[in-house]
Amino acid sequence: MAKLRAAVIGSGFGGLAAAARLQALSAQVTLFEARNKPGGRAYVYEDQGFTFDAGPTVITAPECLEEVFTAAGKKLSDYVELLPVTPFYRLVWSDGTRFDYLGEQSALEEQIWRICPADVAGYRRFHAYSKKVYSKGYTELAATPFLRFWDMVKVAPHLALLRADRSVYATVSKFIENEHLRQAFSFHPLLVGGNPYSTSAIYTLIHHLEREWGVWFPKGGTGALVRGFVKLFADCGGDIRLSCPVQRITVTDAGKHQLTTDAGTELFDLVVSNADLHHTYAKLYRDEPRAAQTARRLERMSWSMSLMVIYFGTKIRYPDLAHHTILFGPRYKGLLDDIFYHGKVAEDFSLYLHAPTVTDPSMAPPGCEAFYVLSPVPHMGHANIDWDSFGPRYADRILQALEDHLPELRANIVTQRLCTPKQFQRELNAYQGSAFSVAPLLTQSAYFRPHNKDDRIPGLYLVGAGTHPGAGVPGVVNSAKATVGLIERDFALTT
Repeated sequence: MAKLRAAVIGSGFGGLAAAARLQALSAQVTLFEARNKPGGRAYVYEDQGFTFDAGPTVITAPECLEEVFTAAGKKLSDYVELLPVTPFYRLVWSDGTRFDYLGEQSALEEQIWRICPADVAGYRRFHAYSKKVYSKGYTELAATPFLRFWDMVKVAPHLALLRADRSVYATVSKFIENEHLRQAFSFHPLLVGGNPYSTSAIYTLIHHLEREWGVWFPKGGTGALVRGFVKLFADCGGDIRLSCPVQRITVTDAGKHQLTTDAGTELFDLVVSNADLHHTYAKLYRDEPRAAQTARRLERMSWSMSLMVIYFGTKIRYPDLAHHTILFGPRYKGLLDDIFYHGKVAEDFSLYLHAPTVTDPSMAPPGCEAFYVLSPVPHMGHANIDWDSFGPRYADRILQALEDHLPELRANIVTQRLCTPKQFQRELNAYQGSAFSVAPLLTQSAYFRPHNKDDRIPGLYLVGAGTHPGAGVPGVVNSAKATVGLIERDFALTT
């Protein structure tokens, strides 16, 4: 019997995980990547001895990575080494308050006590709540596809008991009084493109997820984890084609998917798209009438914020750095309102500073430091900004602000690169320059999120940030588990 032929479009972590799982199930998988390197958003830039991971760089829940390798009869540790990160994050406010977000219970409570002793007891209750949400929302549902409304109805009572209708910030505020600590335990949705004031309380599970599994960094950078996935896929017999963008897909009368690239056309039994959702339906399947309605529906959905990212390397090292630092500006809710509702790039900003050389000095030449800093900004559907001209000016404002934490920074930068919402749109085909696809709202989660299996086009499956369960490395890797499970059932695949 001929092997099932599967095309995977896009080599982000969702696409790589799906390709490896399918290949391990004895399908014949071809992975198409438009860019010259694999990784999708986890692209790697190199310059003057510096290595810059484009992102993501917060690696949690390594067990979901291990599962992919186990499915292929391999071990993650044979392909990549994960290094522990501590503290998980350092949080710094504009008034000078500092908080090290640690994994160990007593050490974390000591950090809380320093800021507000009365909130230690409230934090314990919050952690117990987060653990319950993790048990239901992650352990049970993260890799469970929601294809029917009944699938949602069955879990609705559990979600109601956990008050999933509340936002992350509102939920944290039920337990914690101090405003700095409320921000400390509610910022996580920003890591997956969500507004803490509107993202469902289900996302409080991230707190227990990190407490349970830790925060990690691959030795050699996130790109080393990408290379590990690519090698796993190749070891299983998969075929990856770089610099090979798919231009168009048509569905034949026989139900095959015909992919067109510069090299010609090929027929596949199924397609797994890790490409941007809107790009998949509006561009790749543009000749398919059943795709047009989905594209229009996607245009009516709420999309996540975008990002302004500056990658830079310095000729000196800085003392007392954390691997991940969150620099809160003077406003929290007001700034988030500007980003998510007003379409405004404000004069103030909050920043995430990534310094991988703290954990892995090989990311920069000896005596040097590698960084990136990102600022959440509105996506291009919210803000009409000429990022080609505005981006460099905004970047200089950010670097100037960073000199409060990294003295004489601009005088010591030896290499620099910008990524604006325009690059997300142009290089990643991201709809409206959104950095995290469809926003993680309750009304856009589970059954209400684009499904892992298309409802109208047989043989089209989805993985990545835009489908269930959502963005973030655990999210997209679990989307691959859910999606491949459907394919395994639909096509009766076996190892």
